[in-house]
Amino acid sequence: MSDSTITPNYSQLASKLAACEGLSLQDIALADLTTLRLGGQPRLTAVASTPEAAVQALRLCDAAQVPVLAIGGGSNLVVADGPLELVAVVMDFDEVRVDADSGIVRAEAGAVWDDVVAASVEAGLGGIECLSGIPGSAGATPVQNVGAYGAEIADVLTRVRLYDRHSDTVEWVEASALELSYRYSNLKFTQRGLVLDVEMRLSTDGLSAPLRFGQLARELGVAEEEDTPRRPVAEVRTAVLALRRGKGMVLDDADPDTYSAGSFFTNPIIDSADVDTVRANVAALVGDEEAAQMPVFASGEGRAKLSAAWLIERAGFHRGHPGPDAPARLSTKHTLALTNRGSATSAELVALAREVRDGVRERLGVTLEPEPIWVGVGIDDV
Repeated sequence: MSDSTITPNYSQLASKLAACEGLSLQDIALADLTTLRLGGQPRLTAVASTPEAAVQALRLCDAAQVPVLAIGGGSNLVVADGPLELVAVVMDFDEVRVDADSGIVRAEAGAVWDDVVAASVEAGLGGIECLSGIPGSAGATPVQNVGAYGAEIADVLTRVRLYDRHSDTVEWVEASALELSYRYSNLKFTQRGLVLDVEMRLSTDGLSAPLRFGQLARELGVAEEEDTPRRPVAEVRTAVLALRRGKGMVLDDADPDTYSAGSFFTNPIIDSADVDTVRANVAALVGDEEAAQMPVFASGEGRAKLSAAWLIERAGFHRGHPGPDAPARLSTKHTLALTNRGSATSAELVALAREVRDGVRERLGVTLEPEPIWVGVGIDDV
């Protein structure tokens, strides 16, 4: 969207942004806008109170050939320290519309995701209760196909209202056009479009989606012989929130274990033929008995999904690594979360991510892929 040979005129751009209805320029560092509480100072931060204002902000930035970072809840971002040559556009529009009769839920991009879930559950609608407690905004959920406890947004998403930056058009786009798969859509990493609204169709019988995740099923007393177990949506939401809190995965200002980007690495998907090799590598480190318990899940023909958290711990990276004095460390509750203990820099968090990724690869032969979006920094930056 930008040409590095052109020097942007930020002063001129600021004047144009400030003149737009629904836009306000504010002096905000990205550390104040991300759940990791990390990130430097953008050249400009524009807060959009309407979808139309957000679109206009992107149009102006694209015309000025200035990089843009659109931010909702900031829960999936790793942002560089120091000055940042970009404009941050904050989505501050959050209307949620729930039709209990049809099961249709529409949410504007800036809506807090858990508020969307809570409103749906209160209306007796089922399908996203397993996604309770996930931080961030509604607009981000289709971009990375958010999922947890055996459910994902692709299960219920019908369409999104998208601003396409290439064609300069706003239109509703069917979910099928987003190529949704495990923690992926064709919007992720491309910045080709901005999600303005999401639409979902949920069940109206007051029951949850089928409970597929073992830990949650056990928490709810699901019997093994139940083929497609479902429970009242409010009951499932309560259980999910309890499980997430136990892992430090529900935002809490008083708990540094929640100063994170959630699950930092995606669960690796490998060729089924390589599972035995990985298991043998685990056995060499922690013994045959432990290796025999390695979680393996079918993931399409000839493919298998492993547990990133399980591999991280077996590779020797335990909760709280590298120690109580480290400003960036693994959560003390869950090894899949990298946390800022309150004084970390982005560089320190990146170094920890690289150490964990490289350690798992060297010891177990599996390469973990980071889940967050990287802004101005990468996992291989030194």
